[in-house]
Amino acid sequence: MAACTSSLVSLLLLLLLLLLLVVAPWRSAGEATAEPALNFTRQDFPGDFVFGAGTSAYQYEGATGEDGRTPSVWDTFTHAGWRTRAPEDVKLMSDTGLEAYRFSISWSRLIPRGGGPINPKGLEYYNNLIDELVKRGIEIHVTLYHLDFPQALEDEYHGWLSPRIMEDFTAYADVCFREFGDRVRHWTTMDEPNVLSIAAYDSGAFPPCRCSPPFGTNCAAGNSTVEPYVVAHNSILAHASVVRMYRDKYQAKQKGVVGMNVYTFWPYPFSRSCADIAAVQRVLDFTIGWILYPLVYGDYPEIMKKQAGSRIPSFTKEQSELIRGSADFIGINHYTSVYVSNGSNREKAGLRDYYSDMAAHFRVSRNDTPREKYVPYKVLSEPKGLQCMLEYLRDTYEGIPVYVQENGKFSNSISIHIQPNDVLQQRRFKQFDKDDSLNDTERVEYLSSYMGRTLAALRNRANVKGYFVWSFLDVFELFAGYHSPFGLHHVDFEDPSLPRQPKLSAQWYSKFLRSEIGINIENMVSPDEHEHAYQ
Repeated sequence: MAACTSSLVSLLLLLLLLLLLVVAPWRSAGEATAEPALNFTRQDFPGDFVFGAGTSAYQYEGATGEDGRTPSVWDTFTHAGWRTRAPEDVKLMSDTGLEAYRFSISWSRLIPRGGGPINPKGLEYYNNLIDELVKRGIEIHVTLYHLDFPQALEDEYHGWLSPRIMEDFTAYADVCFREFGDRVRHWTTMDEPNVLSIAAYDSGAFPPCRCSPPFGTNCAAGNSTVEPYVVAHNSILAHASVVRMYRDKYQAKQKGVVGMNVYTFWPYPFSRSCADIAAVQRVLDFTIGWILYPLVYGDYPEIMKKQAGSRIPSFTKEQSELIRGSADFIGINHYTSVYVSNGSNREKAGLRDYYSDMAAHFRVSRNDTPREKYVPYKVLSEPKGLQCMLEYLRDTYEGIPVYVQENGKFSNSISIHIQPNDVLQQRRFKQFDKDDSLNDTERVEYLSSYMGRTLAALRNRANVKGYFVWSFLDVFELFAGYHSPFGLHHVDFEDPSLPRQPKLSAQWYSKFLRSEIGINIENMVSPDEHEHAYQ
């Protein structure tokens, strides 16, 4: 009898262990336990792992009407203007100790009409920038398209809504590979196509500001129920066309890699209910799987096809073969995590858009009001979510290499309170206190904890290849204008000479990259801790 009892106890313990293994990945943020201290240095990362920082063409370059450059849709939208200082900034990157720099090429600077003749001044600008980076020994990561679509092609055929984009985007990429590929080995075709599709064609918050009621307001044209799916579809096909061209024409000689970027956030279930856990998986499929699943497996996730029905385009057999395996790596932009709860009651609505199909509600914190749309109006420090995301990508997408291409924070918990169609008001923002911006201790804590979580994911066999801080300098942020202190270096936009000054975070990052300091995270910020901080 004693033997039977002992066996029964052992069996129960085994079942309990298995239950914990199943439940643990879905543990809600408020229930997570504090993590042990993590001490690390630059040497704890693999030799081929790269640390860098980034900017994008529209947000950094300026000179919007100079040297043959024509407007992009963002120029039309904001009428912003300033002037870049690339040679000095590359020296600043070298002085900081950056191992890599990620930037984007302005399509309308290089090819002003979107197609046709190359702009000599644009070609000279990028050749000079790339040569300077090579001279300084900084690894170059180029994004071909970072939301700044040529206005000329938008006027001609509505850009990403038309299948014509595949031919023009491939031709543009061909020019970039031909002119710069002898020095550039890392190419990202597009930045955040999942954001572009929703923000520009569902809510209408981003240019070309297309939407339809009740999902968006003040749009002159658009159809929120179908256009986001069409834009994403054409983006995936355009990416795959570029990759095939590169592999056929350039890869053997240039030895480069081409990938795709997506915006990510980690969704924690609001409760342990089956409905909320199912909502988390829907959110992962709709936000990440929307773009990555076709690139790895050749089709959209089944839940997307079920929810959107005929409103989501289908891939032909030939297209499926073209897109499957068309990414050498994945780039993610990751900043924070959210709570997700079930919103399946929205499925019964007669007129539906992307968010209605996803059928979820979002909260920044547990006591936050649930929202039907995810709007990143706050960037909360929740580094565990990045580790969860990297390990999820490891398990779901066949271990494809991943770069964390953007991760960063406003100084001192600044929140963004911009509603759709308010971006034109950005220049009215008051510049934040310079001393407060320079002494950015919260950014140091944020970056160090997210870097620590990246290392933890690496040690758990996530195939992470690099980490890039957003951004190298204070730049024109798409949701917060000129004066949002996201950069490692402060830029005084009130001074016409735009002087740069390193913040505390730049000095800290420099010392870490030069192995002059290690990082000792006494208390890794865990979800329950951030909950107390932001209630």
